[in-house]
Parts: sequence; C-alpha cells; structure tokens
Amino acid sequence: MVHNPTLLIALVQLVDAISLPPPAPAGRGRLKVYSDRLFLKALVIMMVRRLSTVGALLAVLEQPTPEMQQLRALLTGDGRFPTRRTFERRLNAIPATLPAQIACLGPHLVDRLQPFADCGRAAAIDSTILPARGAVWHKTHREAEEVPHTSIDTEAHWTKSGWHGWVYGWKLHLAAVVASLWSPLAATLTPANRADNEEAPALIRELPPQVRYVLGDVHYNDSELRQLCEDANRVLITTRHDAYPHNDGGVEVRRIFHKLRSLAIDHLNQHVTGIFGVHGSVPTKGVRNTQRFALGAIVVYQLALLSRSEHGLDLTVGLNSFLQAA
Repeated sequence: MVHNPTLLIALVQLVDAISLPPPAPAGRGRLKVYSDRLFLKALVIMMVRRLSTVGALLAVLEQPTPEMQQLRALLTGDGRFPTRRTFERRLNAIPATLPAQIACLGPHLVDRLQPFADCGRAAAIDSTILPARGAVWHKTHREAEEVPHTSIDTEAHWTKSGWHGWVYGWKLHLAAVVASLWSPLAATLTPANRADNEEAPALIRELPPQVRYVLGDVHYNDSELRQLCEDANRVLITTRHDAYPHNDGGVEVRRIFHKLRSLAIDHLNQHVTGIFGVHGSVPTKGVRNTQRFALGAIVVYQLALLSRSEHGLDLTVGLNSFLQAA
C-alpha cells in the first residue's frame, strides 16, 4: 500500500533537494558508511517531534505505523538501517556541521524568496540568551570546581542581560534578513559568556553577497567588525556607546535602522523560540546537545520556509501550526 506523505515526511524528503556544505576533509579513522544527508533527516525528525535524545528518536521510529515505516525507509542507506551506536555517533558529530548548513540554506532562501525585492539589502545580527537546563553553577562553586547538584550543566556559563539580569546558560548568535519576512542567514551557539562582537565575524563572513548593510546594537560597535564589513563592501550600522539622548546629526537615521533591526531579529527569535518551545530553559544538557537542538531548530525553520514557499503559503503566518501539524 502506498501512503500519502505527511508533512513530516515531506520535510524529511525536502532534505534530498537542498545543497549540503562541502564535507570536511576525510581524516584518519573509520570510513562513513551512511551519508551526512541521512542524519540531517534524522535531526529534522527529532526537531519536529521534539525528541531531545537519540534513544527517544529510535523508540518513536520503532512504532508500527505507516508514517514511521516510511520514515525508517528514508533513513536507510543501501538497504541498511543504521545501528543505535551509529546514530549516536553521527548525531553527536552533526552540531559541528550545522552553522555551515544554515549558511548554505540562507543564500538559497534569499535567491528563492527575493526578500530584498522591495526593500533595502540589510541583515540584522543579535544574540538570544537561552537558560540552561537544571540548577545554576554559582561562581564560588565554579571557582572551587565543586558541582553541588547533578542537574547542573557545567558547560554553560553566566551572562548579564539588560532585560533578564544574570542568566546561566547559552547564547544563540543569529543573523537574519531585514525585510517583510524573517529568514535566518547564519547562526552559532556558544556558552552565554561569549561576547557578541567576538562571535559576530563568524556570522558576517557567512552573509550572502546581496547584503550591503549590517545592523546591530551597541555590542557590535567594534572597529574590527566595521573593518570586516568594509572589506566586504558592506556598511555596519550600530547604536552608540555615548550616553542618551544622542544629539548628533545621524541620530534619527540610526533610530530608524535600530527599529528595523529590532523588528527583524526579535520577530525571528520569538518565532523560533515559540515554535520549538524554548521560552524557558533548553531541554538539553551540554554544549554539543544544545547546539544540535538550537541550530537544528534554525535548519528546520529554514526548511519550513522553503516548503511553504513551494506551495505558495504565507511565510510569516502559520509556521507554528504548520510544524505542529507535522
């Protein structure tokens, strides 16, 4: 019996239609039996069904339903289904490839969706703080290398937010299109103590060539970032370190750009965190698992945009329901 594909199956099949970044040079060790594409499909299933562990993924795939049978077939290479150990090993390695995958899909979406057709060619950069799962690791215990509770994620770190105060967790560093739709262009995830301007070069270097203006807040007002943008024929526009109110001649123009940046990045952050349920702490522990979760969410968001564009659906409304229905 041939079953019509569900939304989840359609998203997984879409992985076969996208470009993957060039693979890293082969090193010593065991040869890859299964393709990287197969495990990217597995990650899509994990994100859509909100499965944070490999064990949960395999338990769901073992269910005797037509949908799971089709998904298992899509995760088969040369007639073989990977073992649990292979899934664990390859899905543990996949976080290192996700920033490049996001940066590969970003320009593809720009070419397909043409977000700059009726507006300026700008990208916004910012970071979002994601609280760590479990208890926090206080400074006195960290310095003494004491872990008073097993729930503490020792790979996370502290940062201070003007909105939330001190937070123990992670930072999702994100670059996005400034337009009427919210499309990710580049992303990385680090412990929360990583400074925004230190991580920004990794985002800026991945921006598509159409981008001419890079909008950031005061944390990106950095001479090295400005030079990096100038070298790529771009203009970095940020808020200033001076005390408010600013009275220089460019203040009104910067205010407009700041509002555009805020609308673009805040809407995208709210969309992603809302769709994947991270308004509270992340469901994962450890930098590798949290990278897989947070950056995997960005990849699935990009795939959802691509899928909806192929079917002529709204790109700014209904994504949450679309992925929940999958």
